[in-house]
Amino acid sequence: MASAHGFTSLTNSGITHTCSSQRYHLLIPQIYQKINLQSCSRVSTIICNSQNPSFAVAKRSKTRDLRLFNSVELDSFLTSDDEGEMSDGFFEAIEELERMNREPSDVLEEMNERLSARELQLVLVYFSQEGRDSWCALEVFEWLRKENRVDEETMELMVSLMCAWLKKLIEGKQDVGYVVDILVDMDCVGLKPGFSMIEKAVSFYWEIGEKERAVSFVKEVLKRGIDYYQGDRSEGHKGGPAGYLAWKMMADGKYRDAVNLVINLKESGFRPEAYSYLIAMTAVVKELNEFTKALRKVKGFSKSGLVAELDPDDVGLIEKYQSDLVADGVRLSNWVIQEEGPSLHGLVHERLLAMFIIAGRGLEAERQLWNMKFVGKEADSELYDIVLAICASQNEEGPIARLVSRTEIMGSVRKKKTLSWLLRGYMKGGHFDDAAEILIKMLDCGLHPEFLDRVAVLQGVRKRIRQTGDVEAYLKLCKRLSDEELTGPCVIYLHMRKHKLWVIKML
Repeated sequence: MASAHGFTSLTNSGITHTCSSQRYHLLIPQIYQKINLQSCSRVSTIICNSQNPSFAVAKRSKTRDLRLFNSVELDSFLTSDDEGEMSDGFFEAIEELERMNREPSDVLEEMNERLSARELQLVLVYFSQEGRDSWCALEVFEWLRKENRVDEETMELMVSLMCAWLKKLIEGKQDVGYVVDILVDMDCVGLKPGFSMIEKAVSFYWEIGEKERAVSFVKEVLKRGIDYYQGDRSEGHKGGPAGYLAWKMMADGKYRDAVNLVINLKESGFRPEAYSYLIAMTAVVKELNEFTKALRKVKGFSKSGLVAELDPDDVGLIEKYQSDLVADGVRLSNWVIQEEGPSLHGLVHERLLAMFIIAGRGLEAERQLWNMKFVGKEADSELYDIVLAICASQNEEGPIARLVSRTEIMGSVRKKKTLSWLLRGYMKGGHFDDAAEILIKMLDCGLHPEFLDRVAVLQGVRKRIRQTGDVEAYLKLCKRLSDEELTGPCVIYLHMRKHKLWVIKML
């Protein structure tokens, strides 16, 4: 363990912080009237408090003195059995480590045979208390690792103690650089929590509402290039600090903030993990979805007369916001493809497909369907149908022809469903002549369209007569439905205003 060569007193915070090339020593006093510092092989700190005897070093053979430190951790961990089993060696070890005249590893090496596994655990608990040198707990744990004396119980205990220490530092608004130093040292001494301590720190910041400090912490981790991956890197993994913070924002419904976080980190010269781009793309999809639902409600209120209709300026702002969101999503997708291998390309195209579907961009959505197929991640049939309907509403002939060609190898049930989506897409876009042709095509294939679809197409084609005066499409559709016995007798009438004549025919 490296020796400390000096110290800096932080009088404003009441914290004595000693610096070394590899390790820092932190003391968080409770109520001190006097602090006496002496320089030894390590920095020796002797805490004197005449009015508070709880800071006296625990006396040998007096177990109850340990409880004078008023520590919740120690009081909950220490049992009546422990009190009867603790040896004089335990108290000697505590006293020697408190003096700081020698390295903890030297003290423990000398007393190795005299300390039980339970007593070594109590040493960890003792030095993790408020008012004690928690760095000493790290050094003790490091020695235990080297001596192969860390079992599963000891590892769990140390993880719990270090999480509590980390939380106190974050709640105490300790500098983010210092918090990162601690996490680095935890990893160096072999602490293996089974989860990411970096993500745990981000979670602590977020839980106490320290969003800006959480961002600063993430930047510090990225700046140092710390390896933050621990355990699974599968599709469901939230990535590293940037992705995890973006995920926390997204979980709270702050979708735009999550997108801006990742983009700002990238544009500021940092290199967020690739999965953070995917998290941000998911946030784009969710924001587009929420935005679309809100816009649908506004239009509904407008039709009901509850609010005024959207003016051209409002429509322009809405379209710009949606376009900006889509542009951000495309930019994020490009970063994933540039920085990560083909393994993530399927996830990228999947999210792009969702974005373009919600934004109503049929041509781009169709392109993503084929991209997904090309990288081996076939989209569901329902997604093909949805894209087909969007393209039909926009009368995109090329994509429609390509997507409809799939029906040639479909069964009757699946084919009817796909053509029904096409039919409804044409109706939504106001293309009723095309919708009538698809309805007749379905009848020719032995597929009976739904009743509501038939009625909607008939009404739409009938309205077209008033605009164009062309009755051929309506007559053709009525006759075909009548041949299939899907409609009753129809009365066709034509008013010739010039001659004041009505022409009526039963069909």
